[in-house]
Amino acid sequence: MKTFLALLLFPLFTLAQGVSVNYYSLSAVSDVCDGVSSFSYDHITYHTVQIGTQCWMKENLTIGTRIDASLGDQTDNDLIEKFCYDGHQTKCDTFGGLYQWDEAMQYVTTAGTQGICPDGWHIPTNSEFSTLTTFLGGTSVAGGMMKEIGTTQYWVSPNTGATNSSGFTGYGAGWWSELGLSHIYTNLRIHGVFWTSTQYNAADAYFVGLLYNGANTVPDRQEKVTGFSVRCIKN
Repeated sequence: MKTFLALLLFPLFTLAQGVSVNYYSLSAVSDVCDGVSSFSYDHITYHTVQIGTQCWMKENLTIGTRIDASLGDQTDNDLIEKFCYDGHQTKCDTFGGLYQWDEAMQYVTTAGTQGICPDGWHIPTNSEFSTLTTFLGGTSVAGGMMKEIGTTQYWVSPNTGATNSSGFTGYGAGWWSELGLSHIYTNLRIHGVFWTSTQYNAADAYFVGLLYNGANTVPDRQEKVTGFSVRCIKN
């Protein structure tokens, strides 16, 4: 719900860890998808991971020209635009760009569209994220398998349940928010939130969140003007 973002601004969750049973096999995880382990997109190298029947990028997208979020929204023009956390390019280099939903989708609303992803890839639908989390044992445990391990670079302590056994290598990139009259970057290394290409209505779209203090994933919806991370999935 829309209230979820406001709650995440203050990490007050007491999150159930769920069952410890994994429903997937490590033999179904591979760093090679269709014979390719990495590729270049706009001079940036991205790596792949095969998780079950799906092929995912292991890094957040960082394509585009950095713009100053304080000057306004990303717009429909000839450029792909991105926000970098706190306005610093180095944050995009480490955590990827933050994109408003319309910019990520390149101003179409069709679920599964390519958007800002490279040719042959697309922005995952809500259903495709659900397929991923179901394969990893359900929302109560999948987040731990999707999170990068450690508490020095990508997550703060305790990074509960993080094993990255899926190879997804999710990290806490935070987000950018139009919260009332305030435009803020928040929750770096605390939460990582990925847009899906499935809209809820004209104003909102679905996302999937990872949290520093839980092994679960959080599927919800949020205003499209919010700046979240983008992962791509292979067609």
